[in-house]
Amino acid sequence: MLENKDNRTELSELGEFGLIELISKSIKLQNSSTIKGIGDDAAVMDNSEMMTVVTTDMLLENVHFDLSYMPLKHLGYKAVTVNLSDIYAMNATPRQVTVSIAMSNRFSLEAIEEFYSGVILACEKYGVDVVGGDTSSSVHGFVISVTAIGVAKKEDVVYRNGAEVTDLICVSGDLGAAYVGLQLLEREKKIFLENPGIQPDLGGNDYILERQLKPEAGKEIIAQLKEIGVKPTSMIDISDGLSSELLHICTQSGVGCQIYEDKIPIDPQTFNVAREFNLDPTVCALNGGEDYELLFTVKLADYEKVRANLDISLIGHITDKAEGINLINKAGGSHALIAQGWDALLKR
Repeated sequence: MLENKDNRTELSELGEFGLIELISKSIKLQNSSTIKGIGDDAAVMDNSEMMTVVTTDMLLENVHFDLSYMPLKHLGYKAVTVNLSDIYAMNATPRQVTVSIAMSNRFSLEAIEEFYSGVILACEKYGVDVVGGDTSSSVHGFVISVTAIGVAKKEDVVYRNGAEVTDLICVSGDLGAAYVGLQLLEREKKIFLENPGIQPDLGGNDYILERQLKPEAGKEIIAQLKEIGVKPTSMIDISDGLSSELLHICTQSGVGCQIYEDKIPIDPQTFNVAREFNLDPTVCALNGGEDYELLFTVKLADYEKVRANLDISLIGHITDKAEGINLINKAGGSHALIAQGWDALLKR
């Protein structure tokens, strides 16, 4: 959240080069492949014989985040981890990020330092270097663009188009928590705007709030899969909802699938709060988005290896394309899955 202090430093006092110098002082390089980071016209990386994997995401104020309840440090952390999630979804290891921001004069130097403290915290946790970026002014709120760069051996890279009939469908962690956390934050914001004297009631909901405000990327899952000797046949991160991501895999792989409602992992807190909002927890898991878990397929021969891993849930299997993309509900009925998750181009 923006601070409300008298002792703020205006960014104009520092200027762009002064701001870059201040930010770069806090950044320590962690990877030998980073030859040159911030301070030149471009970053330089030496990845030797490895494949380079690159992804970019934008986060826009009042579209992707709301500063009335999103702390700037959490925002910096999230801006990095949502990009790293895409790198892990390729079965690759992230090494570097660039972070570009555009901000209005609402933001003081202290506010930007708070944002970058979250960026640096995420980079330290995941062993990633900040190697560059850009800064600019904005007349439309806070704009963030992060590019993540990773590496993988050619034979290790996993795409969305490799799923085959009889493959098992797996998901890491649990689903729907980020969406339900967002509903809670939006409710409390609305109550506060109507009655500023009422303090937000967020107690006892730490898990779903953290899943929305400070999501993690799938580093541990990728490590676990390598440890048990399993290479996914296809993989994607769940940013737009389970339904949307399943459709991506099935469409690009030219297959169908069946998933089972009673196999979809939902945390008890997610379930209970969803019910408080008169929401179906399964619908939240299917269409909510922002979970940043990994959805992947593995060969049937890897069943025993995957089944023994408690952080991974088997939720269904790949079928012939002609059978469609279906959810089997708890009563045994079959329903075609439709993508109803986040649409990045929808006008808001």
